[in-house]
Amino acid sequence: MRPRQTKPRLLQAMIDAFSLPDLRRRILITLGILIVFRFVAHVPLPGVDLGALKELFDSNALLGMLDMFSGGAMRRLSVAAMGVYPYITSSIIMTLLVPVIPQLRALSQEGESGRDKINRITHWLTVPMAAMQGYGQLIYLQSQGVLGSAAALPMASMVISMIAGTMFCVWLGERITEYGIGNGISIIIFGGIVAGYWQTTGQVFIAAGQGQWLGTVVYVIIALLTTVLIVIFTEAHRRIPVQYSRSVFRGGRMYRQSGSTHIPLRVNTAGMIPLIFAMSLVIFPGTVASYFAAPQGADPNFANQIMAWFSPSAALPMGLFYWGLNFLLVVGFAFFYTLIIFEQQDLPGTLQRQGGFIPGIRPGPHTKEYLDGVIKHITWAGALFLAVVAIMPFFAREISNVQVIQLSSMGLLIVVGVVLDTMKQIEAQLVMRRYEGFIK
Repeated sequence: MRPRQTKPRLLQAMIDAFSLPDLRRRILITLGILIVFRFVAHVPLPGVDLGALKELFDSNALLGMLDMFSGGAMRRLSVAAMGVYPYITSSIIMTLLVPVIPQLRALSQEGESGRDKINRITHWLTVPMAAMQGYGQLIYLQSQGVLGSAAALPMASMVISMIAGTMFCVWLGERITEYGIGNGISIIIFGGIVAGYWQTTGQVFIAAGQGQWLGTVVYVIIALLTTVLIVIFTEAHRRIPVQYSRSVFRGGRMYRQSGSTHIPLRVNTAGMIPLIFAMSLVIFPGTVASYFAAPQGADPNFANQIMAWFSPSAALPMGLFYWGLNFLLVVGFAFFYTLIIFEQQDLPGTLQRQGGFIPGIRPGPHTKEYLDGVIKHITWAGALFLAVVAIMPFFAREISNVQVIQLSSMGLLIVVGVVLDTMKQIEAQLVMRRYEGFIK
């Protein structure tokens, strides 16, 4: 008898997902909100020279990074030009302030209500952050000839429009989190990055059409290997065995019950945050120097030299300085951010309060010392992984000798992370209903 033909696992999982009314509604809500976000990203501010704006973004790496978070809206200078970037900045600031300020630390230990209050403070902090970033961007664009001379009232209206666009994008992201699938803010960023991949695909064909077939193939292979590397390290974790014992009163007697589980410590606990910190810091000197650099055709001054050293497109040997510094900063920030996050989680205290313990390790300070040692050891792998991913565009450009295509390692990291997280959430919904999911 011939074996029964079955559909591919991924296709069958998608059919199962859309066959469930509740899950189908969540997926359609997520897609619908992404479409709304893409429409908003095309609503421009008035009085913008789009040609000059495109040339400026092609020559400025920092603006290119901000444009990635806005989903291409900043390149068009739309009302959503800043995307959710001010909210991300506010979230990072709050994450760093919680262990420092006693009042915030107390709020973080109040459970769900405390986290809601911290989230509300983060939203309020987003407004002034968006105002400062929007005004600074408009002033910079005006100095570059992209905007005409704007009086106080038109400038204020543009800043308010950009603040409203940012808060609307944050609101859309939170609606995805509440009614859709996945982390809404991450999916908003994901939608913008994926929308920009059409341009990257066009650049691939341009490079191939210019006779750079071999270099283009090498570039694509490097991008695929980077994606595989990101998937491996995003899913990698160290399992710490944990045993629980509790007393249960039943039938007038006290019984002791025990169970075992594990704590998954992620190798890449910091996620993409070290890349954002390092890239922002290493590009900042060159951006400041660009305000004081001599124009083209004139004798270069010290500011021009600073721009050359802190430029991601610099050729060898200057490129080694920029990318080497980027590598070291990513490693440093990975340890810094991971230790802060791990300290806030307070796993030793949680285990002690719930009656759990690690076999062979005494509860309390000994458990804390053991877990701190484990997280520091596995963070070396995560930090080096992030550092290699950060400098992968440099290697891709030098090995393939293709200058047209710009490989965004941070974009790949975000896209892969969001896809994996969303797949896991759909997987959980399917498993609850006894369907097979994506992950075998």
